[in-house]
Amino acid sequence: MQTQCLARSESHAVLSVSVRFLHLVARRVGALDQPQEWPIAESVPVRFVESLRVGEDVLHSWQEAIEREVPLDDAMLTDLAETPRSVVFAFGPSADREPVRGGSGKVVGTIERQQSRVEGAIDLSAERVGDNLYRVTIRIENRSPIVIDRPDDRDLALLHALVSTHTILGIRDGALISLLDPPEPLRGLASACQNVGTWPVLVGSEGDADTMLSSPIILYDYPQIAPESPGDLFDSTEIDEILTLRIMTLSDEEKRTMSTLDARGRALLERTEALAHGELMGLHGTFREFRPVSDSGGPNRGPLG
Repeated sequence: MQTQCLARSESHAVLSVSVRFLHLVARRVGALDQPQEWPIAESVPVRFVESLRVGEDVLHSWQEAIEREVPLDDAMLTDLAETPRSVVFAFGPSADREPVRGGSGKVVGTIERQQSRVEGAIDLSAERVGDNLYRVTIRIENRSPIVIDRPDDRDLALLHALVSTHTILGIRDGALISLLDPPEPLRGLASACQNVGTWPVLVGSEGDADTMLSSPIILYDYPQIAPESPGDLFDSTEIDEILTLRIMTLSDEEKRTMSTLDARGRALLERTEALAHGELMGLHGTFREFRPVSDSGGPNRGPLG
């Protein structure tokens, strides 16, 4: 993955960079043939299953995720132009097991979480491309050791992946340049920036130029959370309406299953079912203000939602 962007720099401009991603966890539900005391002996066989019903609850095997962040030390752009930096990182592996108790209080199953080791490197450099102007490059490389018997084993590969990787750049005593709508004199340099697997946009209040998000999804400059989304639903865009309506069509059994998956799923279910009619209709698309295309031919900028 590679991010490239342009930055205007005063003599002492300082760049800050932070890389974030999701580190997946394999959650497996195990069933016991006979109830046991905890901790269960190593000799007791555990059958891993897709789901396990315990009373009114249904437990499922699936994938969870932990947020990871790798902050880089602040660096002056002039220094980066002379001496690029490289940072290596590693997380995991880890494993834990928790008991699932039945009505008698004895253990009838287990929930096991296993996380594979992920390793990587982040290379940060800057190249002077004009007076007080630099092209900044961040390369993120996944160096995780992995042995896959089946090339099509996507679930196994994901456990070693840097999922939803995104980079946050900040600058002091300088300015980051929009790649979507750059000033006319910089359009050639902006179009020459090579971004692989990522999409950098300016964030913050419109007109700010001190923070950039390099995202795995396509955004406009200065994306905003849609005010129509009541509370923390899904991704705070129009997808909220689609997924909210989908939840409302679930059967009572499916809703009970959703409520037992995790705290996040349970909160989404409760919030969705508590939506008033007016709030739901408010998710049904909203016109934003229209803006003319800039004279330079760059794209419109506007909030998502």
